[in-house]
Amino acid sequence: MAVPENDRQQPGNEIADPDKEVGELVGKLAEPGELEPAERRRLLGRLAQALSAGAKRARVTGAGRGRWLADVFLNIAPRIPIRDLHTLSEHHHGLTGEQLADDLVRTAQKATMTVGAIGGALAAAEFAAPPLLLSAPAQLVAETIVVAAIEVKLLAELHEVYGVRVEGTGTQRAFVFTSAWARQRGIDPLAPASVSLAFGAAAKTALRNRLLRTLGRHLTTLGPFLTGAVAGGALNRAATKRLAEAVRNDLRGRLPPPPRRDELSP
Repeated sequence: MAVPENDRQQPGNEIADPDKEVGELVGKLAEPGELEPAERRRLLGRLAQALSAGAKRARVTGAGRGRWLADVFLNIAPRIPIRDLHTLSEHHHGLTGEQLADDLVRTAQKATMTVGAIGGALAAAEFAAPPLLLSAPAQLVAETIVVAAIEVKLLAELHEVYGVRVEGTGTQRAFVFTSAWARQRGIDPLAPASVSLAFGAAAKTALRNRLLRTLGRHLTTLGPFLTGAVAGGALNRAATKRLAEAVRNDLRGRLPPPPRRDELSP
């Protein structure tokens, strides 16, 4: 099938290919390393364009948005890099145990707060420019996807810290952690349903509902001037903190304490 002229990526066009670049863009935005604010804004805006183009191609409207969001995230999830315990300790100055978990949570809170502030500011700019208002939700959909990716990464790495291992392929493990994020809970290795490697209809419904709730939270940041930036950052930070507390409470005491720094394998 020929691609319509308007949908083709022209030289110099900054619109990402929705089939190839969404995962890459989310990966860059979800990385714990620092990004310059201008670069983060550019990537988030590019992701919004990619998602908007993907939704248009999928003819997403109304109730179909939740299903589409879940499909997009399930395609992204296996590409979220999850660090093992040794690598986590290396990246966090040799910390282990509760101190390492604390540092992971602080880093994730900062990341989701930053994405929320940028997304809220972009939405606020759209609010202040009525002709562009209809594009504002695309920015918030992009923010929703990135925040979900950051939190799935945090959830998975907290399981590493507390010694709760999930077996399976990278894709299977990604689905387990995504399902746990949708439920906002840690994984119980002794409960088969908790570590199901198949992403069934119930799990997909839970993911869809969680993504829509997250999107709904971000829609509340629509407002003039900088109110969206302030609200977006604060709401994301608080939500990431709640998730981390719930997961850590689930994981504590289930298995023997994680190894000390000098017990980690090189």
